[in-house]
Amino acid sequence: MSALPSLGAVVDHHRIVVCTGSGGVGKTTTAAVVAMEAARRGRRACVVTIDPARRLANAMGLAGLTDTATRVDGPWPGELWALMLDTKSTFDALVAKHAGDPDQAQAILSNRFYRNISGALSGTQEYMAMEKLYELHHEGGYDVVVVDTPPTRNALDFLEAPRRLTRFLDHRLYKLLMTPTRGLARAVNVAAQAFLRTVSKVVGGDVVADSIEFFTAFDGMEAGFSERADAVVELLTHDETAFVLVTAPRRDVVEEATFFAEKLHEADIPVRALVVNRVHPHFTDAPADTLRMRAATHAGSDLGELYANLAEFATVAASEDGHLHGLSTRVAPAPVVKVPFLDTDVHDLEGLARIARHLFPEDR
Repeated sequence: MSALPSLGAVVDHHRIVVCTGSGGVGKTTTAAVVAMEAARRGRRACVVTIDPARRLANAMGLAGLTDTATRVDGPWPGELWALMLDTKSTFDALVAKHAGDPDQAQAILSNRFYRNISGALSGTQEYMAMEKLYELHHEGGYDVVVVDTPPTRNALDFLEAPRRLTRFLDHRLYKLLMTPTRGLARAVNVAAQAFLRTVSKVVGGDVVADSIEFFTAFDGMEAGFSERADAVVELLTHDETAFVLVTAPRRDVVEEATFFAEKLHEADIPVRALVVNRVHPHFTDAPADTLRMRAATHAGSDLGELYANLAEFATVAASEDGHLHGLSTRVAPAPVVKVPFLDTDVHDLEGLARIARHLFPEDR
């Protein structure tokens, strides 16, 4: 796909937008604004938030968000829907989808081992976020789905999570437990059973029994889960999916964003846009040293104080530009869109609209 000239082109030319980056950089808000812009352009859009603080719901004028999409009313010709990821509910729905019959699904969903791992396994939230994305894309009837990825220090957790599941289902230990005899007592040798007795003494016989019961109930579902995991990965790496990297201009955050960009590049996933939130504005093109000289010339006056303040802003802005230079070069030719510090927090649709005017200036 050719280079995109603006973030607006991302909205126009892609059916999936994944907002990625480290925590606390405004991914949730950015995702909401991108989805809102899609609705403003006449598209049927849905945004999936991972934010447990429910700030997005408040900004959209909603009492709260659930795992079921809620329509958000606003001054746009399209449709805007929003939901908050519920990891366990999404996992439960995936189990029900691939179970051979309702009895098998119920056996798994009621199993204590499953209830403990469904929300606690490493990578579960990342995988279920991508599973929800896949479900909405294929079954929700939306023109575009926007998701903010879970806070993570690993740039590709959301991409690796489905593959981790596939590797687990292909692991020889799992295959041993699920041999055609379908009975653990028959599937393992005497030494293995001795090992299980030892484990039972440490963690308790109920835990071992619950896990055996879970794997037995899971029988026959491996292929469905593996195929779905592969389909999720394929969707994420397809041309119709755009990755938007979100960051802030602090040195440590930019370094982490650069790491994200490198990992995406290694996975052959292009960054389609870079969004930099909370940027200090450039009030003048004059360098900081020149402004300090003017401040010294007018020392003791209001004009001198003004020049001194401008010099401080120019210093900070230049420092931020320096931090961002390498990252901007790394993601090129993706557009770099900067959002300045706002004088108020984003707490309503008007606040989201203010950010939209910076993210999509070409249409304002």
